[in-house]
Amino acid sequence: MTLSFRVRRADWTNDQEALRCVRQAVFIHEQGIPADLEWDEDDARCRHALAENDSGAPIGTGRLVPDGHIGRLAVLPAWRRQGVADALMVALMAWAREDGHRVLRLHAQEYVVGLYRRHGFEVEGEPFDEVGIPHRYMRRAL
Repeated sequence: MTLSFRVRRADWTNDQEALRCVRQAVFIHEQGIPADLEWDEDDARCRHALAENDSGAPIGTGRLVPDGHIGRLAVLPAWRRQGVADALMVALMAWAREDGHRVLRLHAQEYVVGLYRRHGFEVEGEPFDEVGIPHRYMRRAL
């Protein structure tokens, strides 16, 4: 069965509750990241992508920081492997092109490096620890 969803631009001021809902479920509750490390001043100035199910409930999110970093990509467990993360990445990369970025960077949790490789990102450097989770630096030219 294929599940239906849509990805849209979200505004931190108006959609903060939906964006926080997904990130809190994935990063804070599931992965154990401290709340004070999850929320930062970048949220208010980022472009946010929000994936919603047919009922309009939030199921995934990601953000594009003005400096060209993609981050905070999160999908609720029931929606993983349904194309949600890929759709979020397509939207974020399109917005980066619109904004004139020539290079995108991100910190990928090691277990999802393959997702980003599918979108043309390449690993740079050695693995590193971020909030207690193994990560890799990745970059992609646009």
